[in-house]
Amino acid sequence: MPLTKRQISQLQKIIETAQTILAEVEDAKADGRKSASSEAGSEREPRIRRSGKELAAFRKMLKAERKKGVPVAEIAQKHNVSKAYVYQL
Repeated sequence: MPLTKRQISQLQKIIETAQTILAEVEDAKADGRKSASSEAGSEREPRIRRSGKELAAFRKMLKAERKKGVPVAEIAQKHNVSKAYVYQL
């Protein structure tokens, strides 16, 4: 199935765009900069993995806050967990 001139030019535009994006990413890596997607999450603190007694106490505290009527969004932001995690309890 032969391609039309229009299809060929569209494919060339796609290839040029992809090459431009890849070149920008490579330049950013060479400069030591982060990409826009990784900068968006940079406001958060690093994740902490809880285990054992600490995890049980944390879950108990979250459940107590929910029973007091504290909004889930507020709890999630305060303790740096997702809203889904709070609802899961």
